[in-house]
Amino acid sequence: MPGIPKILIVDDQPANLLVMEGLLEGMEAQLVTATSGEQALSLLLEHDFALLLLDVQMPGMDGFETASLLRGRKQTRHLPIIFVTAISKEDKHVFKAYEAGAVDYLFKPINAHILRSKVEIFLQLDRQQRLLAQKSAELDRKVRELLGVKSQLEEANARLNELSLTDALTGLANRRCFQETIHTEWRRAMRNRHPLTLVLGDIDSFKQFNDNFGHLVGDECLVRIAAVIRSPLMRPSDLAARFGGEEFVILLPETDLEGGRHLAETVRQEVEKMSVEHPESGTRLQLTMSFGVSSVVPQPEFSEQDLICAADKALYVAKEGGRNRVQVQGPRAFVKS
Repeated sequence: MPGIPKILIVDDQPANLLVMEGLLEGMEAQLVTATSGEQALSLLLEHDFALLLLDVQMPGMDGFETASLLRGRKQTRHLPIIFVTAISKEDKHVFKAYEAGAVDYLFKPINAHILRSKVEIFLQLDRQQRLLAQKSAELDRKVRELLGVKSQLEEANARLNELSLTDALTGLANRRCFQETIHTEWRRAMRNRHPLTLVLGDIDSFKQFNDNFGHLVGDECLVRIAAVIRSPLMRPSDLAARFGGEEFVILLPETDLEGGRHLAETVRQEVEKMSVEHPESGTRLQLTMSFGVSSVVPQPEFSEQDLICAADKALYVAKEGGRNRVQVQGPRAFVKS
């Protein structure tokens, strides 16, 4: 709940201050007093007041000057001020009070009922403003909490989506990610009339490797080869993915057939340098890969599946030709018979 509101009473006569405090006794407010405009300004810098009851006639800085200074300060600009005075009731004095920023004007001797009624109105306004500020702060806090939860959910969803597109063993893109990407890149290449190249690679005699070394060592082999395949890819648009058990695929937008052949040959040579040792027997086995490369400038009569099939045919030729080699399949592979 909002705290108890404060009222500042300013009068240069201590007796008048005691009278005002007596008239306001019992109201739900903390009364603070000052005997000069200067002292009032100092207190207003230290406290947050709901209302200012300000005498007009004071030595030094009078009530009008004090009110004018308060209106010039951002932190006290909207503080309600009621002038309390024994000065003449002439209109010119009343108008001067309102011009100085007063919200009301009371004449001495003070009518207790009128004073308390007017003060209660401003206390209620202050309570409502404080309550509104509290509710607004609570709402802001809840909004921040909700935004925090939303951010966490978005991060979690992004992570889940990333995991759904990533091969758990090798860390490369998985087949689903590859299929989505080649579909997108095919349409982009068709619009821009740029070549799209595909490299399909398969580890030679991997079944024999697993039989000799076991699946744990086989998995280690897949991880190491994935790192080799990923290494030469320099552009964000290039994609390396695990296509199936021991099959890998590299998608190269805006790359011609020779560029795909060169990259495949680079990977083939790096894999050939690898050898894996069985942890128990100490036996070492050489690793090799075969590659099929296809490239085409996409046309409406073709599809991305034609590109995959052409690379697969080239890979088959590489396998039949003795393995550990790169075979290319040029544009003629896409001519419809």
